Amino acid sequence: MPSKVRSKVGTWDLRDLDELYNKRFEKFLQAIEEKVKKVESKQLILVDTISTNDFKSLLFEIEDLSENMGIAAGYSHLMYASDTSSNEGAALMTKMDGLSSKFTNRLLFFDTWFKKQLNEDESRRLINSVPEVYKEFLMHKRLLSKYTLTEPEERIINTLEVTGTNALIKIYDRFSNALEFIVTIKKNRTTIKRKFFSKEKLISMVRSHRKEEREAAYRSLLQVYEKNSGVLSEIYINRVIQWRDEYMNMRGFDSAISVRNMYNNIADSTVQTLLDVCRRNAPIFHLYFKEKARALGVKKLHRYHLYAPLPSNGSNRKKIAYVQAKNLVLRTFEDFSPSFREFAEKLFVTKHLDYEIRKNKQSGAFCSTLSPKVTPYVLLNYDGKRRDISTMSHELGHAIHSICASSNPYFVAHAPLPLAETASVFAEMLLNDKMCHGLKSDERMSFQAQQIDDFYATIMRQAYFTIFEIDAHKAIADSNMPADGIAEMYLDNLRQQFGKSVDVSMDFKWEWLFIPHFYHTPFYCYAYSFGNLLALSLYGQYMKDDNEFIPKYMGILSAGGSRKPETLLKEAGIDITSEEFWQQGFDLVSDRIESLRGER
Repeated sequence: MPSKVRSKVGTWDLRDLDELYNKRFEKFLQAIEEKVKKVESKQLILVDTISTNDFKSLLFEIEDLSENMGIAAGYSHLMYASDTSSNEGAALMTKMDGLSSKFTNRLLFFDTWFKKQLNEDESRRLINSVPEVYKEFLMHKRLLSKYTLTEPEERIINTLEVTGTNALIKIYDRFSNALEFIVTIKKNRTTIKRKFFSKEKLISMVRSHRKEEREAAYRSLLQVYEKNSGVLSEIYINRVIQWRDEYMNMRGFDSAISVRNMYNNIADSTVQTLLDVCRRNAPIFHLYFKEKARALGVKKLHRYHLYAPLPSNGSNRKKIAYVQAKNLVLRTFEDFSPSFREFAEKLFVTKHLDYEIRKNKQSGAFCSTLSPKVTPYVLLNYDGKRRDISTMSHELGHAIHSICASSNPYFVAHAPLPLAETASVFAEMLLNDKMCHGLKSDERMSFQAQQIDDFYATIMRQAYFTIFEIDAHKAIADSNMPADGIAEMYLDNLRQQFGKSVDVSMDFKWEWLFIPHFYHTPFYCYAYSFGNLLALSLYGQYMKDDNEFIPKYMGILSAGGSRKPETLLKEAGIDITSEEFWQQGFDLVSDRIESLRGER
């Protein structure tokens, strides 16, 4: 059993969950086992004429079991994220993934019956009998019936996933998080070498004010991933093959991305409209990159220097202490709504935030909600940069979203992927406007340029990531494309993004290997494009009338996953099926670019 994790400054406090594992875990699992047996004993009541009371009772019992397993499995994932090199943590996560799979298999009979065996008229009767909050959840289940296999087949898939897909992803994480990087910087006649054990520290250098540091950081990063491309590409290719075999060959989905769209309860056409509008608006950023090159005094921007800050007096280079950043974010939330500060503050009070940078800690940042009854956990890698404060507000935005939706039951508490980035991006925009006030002219220009850099990174780049995934999945499935071919495809994708506005060197063809979402959650990336453009539209409404906007916005967040995204947003006056809606977001980005050009 894992030893109790002691809470120290900079790390999250898992002691409540440790208590669950170390002292009561076996009893906890035993209680789940007894409840599973009780549910299993009710299989015979699953007939078309089942009473509404029996149906609701069984639904709520299965929900309770799923929630308890979610908390236990979530704890193992938090332990693993804290130290991906820990054999103990990895073993615990494997154990919990295995137990989750077994419990899921034993409860499959209900899912299979509801999706495949229950006739249409009776399904409507039962759906109409449940509380309103569950109705969309059950209707979505019926939509998935077309892609649901027989119970024995579903059991086999769940069992093999533990040592198949989950194992592949774990290998990717452990391998990539243990990589070391040597940065070589030549300055005059001196050569300086720096060793990085943390990818986060290295990546922060790509926004350095020094040209040689930006280039050296990218060269080191891409060289290491190219060197390890054999292993990393093999993991990716097998991930894609597994995706194709299960979802397209066995379940019958029309395309690789349709899988994600269907589980997100959003139409393929809506996502395609989003991607089409993004592709059509690439020239907006071409114009910006040309303008940025002029501001930096170069003829043409190189991809190494895409995120180069504009020249300023240097005060924005100072590192910002964590406590100062925390207070700034909380003040920002309070100015928007006291409830937002209250929700965010819960994470600090409960010590559910891990922000220190350390070796073998999972890279990046995330917010993990184990249950509506548990305050979310946030992982950061805080290095004192301005963008680290934005990341803090982003992840706390996710936490606020979860807490807003926490009155919903477990099955419908989580917002679907298209809405998952709404609160996080909106929180960033609130913070960025707050930070921009009071800056001197050159600092303000530099900060505004950083915001436009972020718009590129979180809208256009993510859309093209998704376009790359569509192409890569098809090429691997249709022609067994090897790693070199995938890398060339990625390079072509970059050149389509940038047109003639940015020089892209050959080493960037290996960049795709360190995009975790490609491995963890295929086709997740369009959620960032979706969330950013949606947040831009919402923010525009907020600036016009905050009193009318805030209750409407809280209503969207509070819905969690209880409503279909198109329906929920349409009630708020937003039509995500139309090209005009997505174009509004790009028009706002274009206005900010013009504003920056005007200041110059």
